[in-house]
Amino acid sequence: MALATIFEKIVGTDANLAFMAYDGSKAGPDGADLAIEVKTPIAVAYLAHAPGELGLARAYISGHLDVHGDLYALLDRMWNITTNDLTTSEKLAAVRSLGVKPLLMRVPPPPQEMRQSALARLGSRHAKQRDAEAIHHHYDVSNRFYEWVLGPSMAYTCACFPSEDSTLEEAQYAKFDLVARKLGLEPGMRLLDVGCGWGGMVMHAAKHYGVKALGVTLSRQQAEWAQKAIADAGLQDLAEVRFMDYRDVKESGFDAVSSIGLTEHIGKGNVPSYFEFLYGKLKTGGRILNHCITRPTGKEKTFNKGGFINRYVFPDGELESVGWLIRQMEDLGFEIRHEENLREHYAKTLRHWCDNLDANWDDAVQEVGMGTARVWALYMAGCIVGFERNKVQLHQVLGVKLDQQGRSGVPLRPAVDWP
Repeated sequence: MALATIFEKIVGTDANLAFMAYDGSKAGPDGADLAIEVKTPIAVAYLAHAPGELGLARAYISGHLDVHGDLYALLDRMWNITTNDLTTSEKLAAVRSLGVKPLLMRVPPPPQEMRQSALARLGSRHAKQRDAEAIHHHYDVSNRFYEWVLGPSMAYTCACFPSEDSTLEEAQYAKFDLVARKLGLEPGMRLLDVGCGWGGMVMHAAKHYGVKALGVTLSRQQAEWAQKAIADAGLQDLAEVRFMDYRDVKESGFDAVSSIGLTEHIGKGNVPSYFEFLYGKLKTGGRILNHCITRPTGKEKTFNKGGFINRYVFPDGELESVGWLIRQMEDLGFEIRHEENLREHYAKTLRHWCDNLDANWDDAVQEVGMGTARVWALYMAGCIVGFERNKVQLHQVLGVKLDQQGRSGVPLRPAVDWP
């Protein structure tokens, strides 16, 4: 069985994909708009030792497998395909046709892959030192690279699009303003923003609401960029970003806490203590806005040790369902006042990021290397498919810390309606 034919059998004939392989074989319809090229035996070795998404990712990131055409379109057509679609006899025939050499090759993963052994040496999952390394792996790629991908807002979280034709910058502004209005920010208040990234929420709260805002991040590069941006904007009297673990924040008595894209890194076992810590940082009547990616139900695994995302993008990342997260918040004393799902907004956000990466591809490759650029292209295109097909969601949950009489201090209706 020719190599291209094996791939066609795995993918199926309905995907309208063409296949080319180093053995000279071809398969798939003539004139297909998408093609997969298996360039070397190393690609086969990766797939033999890690069947499924991880092997395919390794082959693509290392350049031993190429995609001709739109990566998102390819992943959208292949999103539910596995080697389990082959019969036992077809799998045996495939092994015989490949020969022994690719199956016996021991090829190390691409250098962009986070080695599980390296993480294990830093302690158990979500120990402080291990969390710091996981954050460093993803966020300390290059500030210039992030500027090209994220655009001027430097906001690496789901935007909120007021309309279908809103720009990315308009949508990121709308997201920060939505958070500010849900938190009821007013001049003179104090805000703690945990996992603050490049300081977008901190600067928005200070500039537009007169709030004294403290942001913390485990990424040194993020903190340095944010500190300079705050100084350039003349917001030093109100805005501050520190390079530190949120668990090391000593101040308390905040009027509001925002957590935008941090819960994914906390770990299911630590979520109760995470919300308990933030509850303790708020004054009575204070509000919390938790914005994070979630699973669509409580039936899926929260952690996929062998998945592409865990190995290449968010080491040790865990996703829970919004229902489970809300229960933890309630059990720790928060009253839930509002909740909404923005998953379609995240798909649109990712499309803009993909377009930005494409537009700056040559510069991005020169800055971070072809392998890392391919990690990002694959990861973001795959996430668009995930949000569109409801494999993942994005929820904002608003809670309040009641007083001893059960009073929330929340008005009957917001002074300015939330969209």
